[in-house]
Amino acid sequence: MNDTADQEETAGRAGTAYQAETAERAGTAERAGTEEERNARRRERRTAALRGARRVLARPGFTTTLRERIALLDGAEELYDLDEPADLYGNGIVADLEDRTAALLGQEAAAFFPTGTMVQQVALRCWAGRTGNPVVALHGLGHPEVHERNAFSRVSGLRPVRLTDAPRQPTADEVRGFEEPFGTLMLELPLREAGYLLPTWEELTEVVEAARERDAVVHFDGARLWESTVHFGRSPAEIASLADSVYVSFYKSLKGYGGAALAGPRTLVEEAKAWRHRYGGQVFQQFPTVLSALAGLERELPRLPQYVAHARVVADALREGLAAAGLPWARVHPEVPHTHEFQVWLPCDADTASEAALRQAEETGTMLFSRPWGGAGPGIARTEVGVDESGLDWTADEVRAAVVDFAARLNA
Repeated sequence: MNDTADQEETAGRAGTAYQAETAERAGTAERAGTEEERNARRRERRTAALRGARRVLARPGFTTTLRERIALLDGAEELYDLDEPADLYGNGIVADLEDRTAALLGQEAAAFFPTGTMVQQVALRCWAGRTGNPVVALHGLGHPEVHERNAFSRVSGLRPVRLTDAPRQPTADEVRGFEEPFGTLMLELPLREAGYLLPTWEELTEVVEAARERDAVVHFDGARLWESTVHFGRSPAEIASLADSVYVSFYKSLKGYGGAALAGPRTLVEEAKAWRHRYGGQVFQQFPTVLSALAGLERELPRLPQYVAHARVVADALREGLAAAGLPWARVHPEVPHTHEFQVWLPCDADTASEAALRQAEETGTMLFSRPWGGAGPGIARTEVGVDESGLDWTADEVRAAVVDFAARLNA
């Protein structure tokens, strides 16, 4: 070995040792303080690791810098005529996005909202007025029940009732046999908290028919409906056609700055726009967010089927790698992902899994598990895995090798 190569190897070993020492200090500091402080430090460490990682399966927009987020609008002149007047309280480019969304979903009209929480409260409030029944039947793991601080009952005068809390989609029999009347059935497609689960097309149509038999309207929480097309083998418009109304997000899979839309009958949408104003959603100007939504529809939407297909390759490789690493109990759920996102379950506590994932990223530049780990029961850790453009170049062999490397840190 020549002097230069020897120096480079020595420097490389020193760099690796420094990274390991830095990771050790970070892990020690992270374990000190209150739980809230520890969680905050871990989030900062995870974000730094994700930003610094050379290889990831998915790179969420919210972890990038302002400069990188602004760059999302590079080439915006190809998305919209930038010589048009800027929007004002929902006209112009906002109205054009609404028209395009309605067309994609096969609906009469659509209304743009700043958040999905606001969309669904408004939509279900409108349906309650029309049906005369404020009761909304939904899944106990649905977003409104888990993440919205009881907004339906506290803000909108609605009364949610749970069809089931089981980690699966509700069944037609549960809808038919529910013990009290409800005006609206709300279905989350996919059901994130259960592993981004979707029903089969036949199951979905049966559930919708069961609601109709009870004279209830059907609303789809379709925040991630865009990536459900592969599983159903149907277009967004065909899926949305089953429901009376549907909500979609522009920032989750489409990676926009924010925003959501309600699509459905024109009369419902016009009423929803009045309530949007009352709820504080009549925003003065929204063109940056709307341009990012148009970018998502133009650039990300066509890629989603490819992400779903590769997520299935990744899931298979993860399962094989975990078994080869001596973790046969570990689970990938569902075994065949329904979308480009799914869950991984491990037989260890969440702190151990999180530390192993962070050390792998900090020491190797490869971040296999970039999302938080949570406890799913005594000695059980659970996280979510997503695949986007960043992960398309990962081969199955590379995933398996990364799993073995992760497991070595898990058992250290």
